[in-house]
Amino acid sequence: MQYSELGKFIKDKRINAGISLNKLAMDAEIDPAILCRIENLKQGIKLNILESISFAFNMKVSEFLSEYERQYDIEKDHK
Repeated sequence: MQYSELGKFIKDKRINAGISLNKLAMDAEIDPAILCRIENLKQGIKLNILESISFAFNMKVSEFLSEYERQYDIEKDHK
């Protein structure tokens, strides 16, 4: 699976929810600069950060990634 656009998904989801970058960073207990770099695809996302962001949206990581996969029409690799 490709997750290269995950940061864009996070940004779109945050904006659609009407949440500022600083508010999401505070809710997820991460540095706003890190979130900014993730959203602008300048930094990869570690699992613990993804978990914090997912929880800030009141979602499990699996739910968050499933929504991303549906929205970006990610094909699952069956190798």
